[in-house]
Amino acid sequence: MKNIAILASGSGSNAENIIKYFKNHPFVRVDSVWTNNKDAFVIQRAENLGVESHIFTRQEFRESDTMIKDLQKREVDLIVLAGFLWLVPPIFTSTFPIINIHPALLPKYGGKGMYGSFVHAEVIRNKEKESGITIHLVNQEYDKGEHLLQKRCPVYITDTPESLAVRIHELEYAYFPSAIEQFLIGTK
Repeated sequence: MKNIAILASGSGSNAENIIKYFKNHPFVRVDSVWTNNKDAFVIQRAENLGVESHIFTRQEFRESDTMIKDLQKREVDLIVLAGFLWLVPPIFTSTFPIINIHPALLPKYGGKGMYGSFVHAEVIRNKEKESGITIHLVNQEYDKGEHLLQKRCPVYITDTPESLAVRIHELEYAYFPSAIEQFLIGTK
């Protein structure tokens, strides 16, 4: 059995989708959800689906190996970032494979501060004809890791960040879990 730990900072809709996808999977399970935000709705989503959640501080994440040791004790094989906004320290990227999802077609519209509606607003402001998602490995820089999958959707001249976000979320929900599965066990 391959174990996933999900890191999330907010609502947790992608985390919930991933948990549901792997709920009765024969080879993969979501072991736990970890958040840096004690008020994040992802905690409630995880609890509702019977997945343990943990809250951690910036200091625990950046200046201690306690969280790494906890994840190793849990035999975590993969960390998945699902709306997690902090840059991951080198100790994590050298210990675990880590996958992230970004709501744009990297390398465009990536980097620090480029998440959620900020990305969609920039895509629209620049009159892009398409946007999409990029699922990628995490390294030492925001949104610079090897791409595993990109999926596209149109950007309409009438789009707002909110309307574009709806199509981006549809892509995330449709492709993120299967990309994780493909990475872990090589199936589609």
